[in-house]
Amino acid sequence: MSFLVGSLAGALATGGVYYGFSNLIQTRTTQHRTDLHVLSERLVNASTIVPSPPPASMRISHRPFASLIQSRWNEEVAGLFASVGRWERRAEEWGRKVLYGDSP
Repeated sequence: MSFLVGSLAGALATGGVYYGFSNLIQTRTTQHRTDLHVLSERLVNASTIVPSPPPASMRISHRPFASLIQSRWNEEVAGLFASVGRWERRAEEWGRKVLYGDSP
């Protein structure tokens, strides 16, 4: 008897799962079909005129303050590298004098 009840319960559970998945697939398919129809209507009715982008000269924005800050930053960094280079040459000369003495 338990074999019959177990089989019947399994068949009932399997039928419920099958019905649930089948209903979900059918609902999603209907929704996808509706979405595709709306998208195809929008594509058919879309305008074929594509506006041209503005020329490159109009897309360049001039920012004098930002340019001033950038050029000042570049000058400071260049000065920093130049002074490090001078310190390196002085250290090299000092080391040469210490190791080899004054050379003519």
